[in-house]
Amino acid sequence: MTTPCIIRGLGHCVPETRLTNADLERMVDTNDEWITSRTGVKERRIAALGETTVSLSHQAALRALENAGMQAEELTHILVATFTPDAYIPSSACMLADCLGIIGRTAMDISAACSGFLFALEAARAIICLHPEAKVLVAATDVVSSRLDYTDRSICILFGDGGGAAIVTADTGLAPAGCAQVLDVLLATDGSAHGLLTVKGGGSGAPYKPGETVRRDFFVEMNGREVFKYAVRAMSSICKKMLEKNSLDKDQVDVFIPHQANLRIIDAVGTRLEMPTEKIFTNLQKYGNTSAASVIIALSEAREEGFIKDGNLVLLSTFGGGFTWGSALLRF
Repeated sequence: MTTPCIIRGLGHCVPETRLTNADLERMVDTNDEWITSRTGVKERRIAALGETTVSLSHQAALRALENAGMQAEELTHILVATFTPDAYIPSSACMLADCLGIIGRTAMDISAACSGFLFALEAARAIICLHPEAKVLVAATDVVSSRLDYTDRSICILFGDGGGAAIVTADTGLAPAGCAQVLDVLLATDGSAHGLLTVKGGGSGAPYKPGETVRRDFFVEMNGREVFKYAVRAMSSICKKMLEKNSLDKDQVDVFIPHQANLRIIDAVGTRLEMPTEKIFTNLQKYGNTSAASVIIALSEAREEGFIKDGNLVLLSTFGGGFTWGSALLRF
């Protein structure tokens, strides 16, 4: 038996610095038309010196707490989904707890690349099943620019930095207006495809020595064509499975928020799901692919802007390196 859960508050934070397509034209052999036609991205936010996964998570968390009408000391668990932690040790979650002034609570990082938010959301649901009194902060943040080779035009044009946060609690029936019921989450992985999207350098499988030159594998490497095909298949398939499992028809979905990776992927998934474009929320034109933060930033912004209205059924889907992918169903 599961304990019904709600997202009680949402928040997001993106850096102030903008990197436009015009800026990239001065950095690599590319142009606005080429980038826009292939990705849909017009600009992305880039962390300034001193802006980190923890600092962006902190700002997003404060906004989520305010949205939820809660204080940081009420939190019992802190989860941070990221592939760009501030450090290997300590975890970003421990550092975030310190920023929030919290001691003696559970804090841990979750690594699922661009699917990080949904994997952390499912972990939060599991925690609440065991501890119905828990109040879980789920942050999903990546400073992808720290792991980009800005001489590789096929990859650097895609990504940006940002963070999002959600406060997840049990549904006691006394939640304030504006909360979202977490109806279901489905997750999947395929480790056999691990070599198609990687950041290997510095890991125990690709160690380095002091004084050694930073290698290409320290940065995002991707077989874009294969990732595209797999992402479209995986995202559309798991969304169909989600709807079937919950005895829902696509027409009952009010808002679809896919991983903000590439407009061509979003269009292809939307077509496979027969989802009208007016139901699909996109913000990748402003932020690019923010990895783990992608779906939570879009969810927070869609709610903030009124794209998601009270009573709406919202379908989420994501895909990331690993491979990892997932879907979630929310009722606002």
